[in-house]
Amino acid sequence: MSTLDTSVEPAAPAVTHGSLKKNAVGMIGVIFMVLATAAPITAMTGNLPIAVGSGNGAGTPGTFLFATAVLAVFTIGYGAMARHVTATGAFYGFITRGLGRAAGLGAGLMATLAYMVFEGSLIGIFASFFKTDVETFGGPKISWIGYALVGIAVIAMLGYFDISISGKVLGVFLVAEVIILAALGLAVLFHGGGPAGLQAQSLNPGNAFKAVAGGSAAIGLFFAFWSWVGFETTAVYGEESRNPTKIIPRATLIVVIGLGLFYTFIAWMTISGNGPSQAIAVSNGSTGNAFDLFFGITQKFIGVWAKDVYMVLTVTGSFACALAFHNSASRYLYAFGRDELHPAVRHLGRTHPTHKSPHIASVVQSIVTLAITLGFFWFQAPTKAAPDVAYYFEFGLLAIMGTMAILIVQAICSISVIWYFHVTKHPADSPVLATRSWWRTLLAPALGALGMVYVVYLLFSHLSFAAGAAATSPVYQITPYVVIGVGVLGVVVGLVLRAVSPEHYQKIGATVLADAAEK
Repeated sequence: MSTLDTSVEPAAPAVTHGSLKKNAVGMIGVIFMVLATAAPITAMTGNLPIAVGSGNGAGTPGTFLFATAVLAVFTIGYGAMARHVTATGAFYGFITRGLGRAAGLGAGLMATLAYMVFEGSLIGIFASFFKTDVETFGGPKISWIGYALVGIAVIAMLGYFDISISGKVLGVFLVAEVIILAALGLAVLFHGGGPAGLQAQSLNPGNAFKAVAGGSAAIGLFFAFWSWVGFETTAVYGEESRNPTKIIPRATLIVVIGLGLFYTFIAWMTISGNGPSQAIAVSNGSTGNAFDLFFGITQKFIGVWAKDVYMVLTVTGSFACALAFHNSASRYLYAFGRDELHPAVRHLGRTHPTHKSPHIASVVQSIVTLAITLGFFWFQAPTKAAPDVAYYFEFGLLAIMGTMAILIVQAICSISVIWYFHVTKHPADSPVLATRSWWRTLLAPALGALGMVYVVYLLFSHLSFAAGAAATSPVYQITPYVVIGVGVLGVVVGLVLRAVSPEHYQKIGATVLADAAEK
């Protein structure tokens, strides 16, 4: 049996210890949780200043349009796979079915790494936003670690209970942050823009390949793509959603296109509200805090009260994003435990008898996040160029690590889609044969893979630029080795299991809710 399987292997029965709660969320619930994972207000407030100041300048809105097109093409193939395979470990299950168990395990471990460190990353920016808000509003000056510990504790509690509780919390926060961003955008639009009017030329997608003076187009592209990270977690909630083979593909495409249009509009209005030259100056720190790219025009076009609300919502938005990534990471850990690849991880596959949540996996994820956060607090000293450890180091470096991992996995997933539909041998009566097409299951995933590989190349070739002032950290130095090493480790473990323990090898990616070849 080769690493890349060309026939559908019968799924070995995995011994489970309870299942996730069925029919817990519908289309709207899935969309809310995934949009919260993408965290519009955190993505815009945290990423847009970097993209504008060090990337594409006033052309950044066009960069978001370009990214929307690439990700929509990727989603076509991803959605085609989701119509036939539903698994809590989305990439893990998809790639196992397409490229084989060893490849699936390697990619699954990389995806798990990404979601695990993403929670730590968002805890960092949550603590930074929280500390800034408290001090701005006249509160006491305390260390960022206090705010981080509060966030970790509350997320641990919510992750332990029914997924629908998390969905309600995320929904409230998401609606609030979308309202304030939309209000800002509409206010600028109705005022006809700022000092230079509405900058229609900013919407040209060709701007994705043009850089501001002293910047890099690659950085603008990377931070545009990073703003979407989390959209693919729709499939993670497949087992807990109603009619997942229809909901998941639709929800994914809605999220990608919806976010793309929203991001483009907000970026356009932000450039227009500030004016091109002022937007670049604020974003690169020449005239003060880069976050004033948003705070300044919110106060100018809506009022001081709106700026205060915006600042509060940066805290709730980053919290919601951290909670959503916690849920995703917990479900990947749960998927590994449920497949019982090794006795040491089998308990991760247990679910709570009442809440039907992956409670043990959730607790483990909380412990990992706590360890990561304490590690940055204890061992990472602030520097003159990067005084805020929570923001520059924990948020920035872990975001780079996670994004690198998830983009690589997305590229592998696109190849897996092609392999599953066009190389793998399916029974003559398989629904897979009836749904494969040259566009949806061949050309679209091929283009998606090329797009992801290109962005990964940009990230690798401009890694120190992306890390900025945090490039002196040991975490920055080891990032590529950790990401690639985790993937290679997974493949090696899979191959070793195939040689020495075939019964455990057969369980890799075995547990899925639906697989067209097995119906």
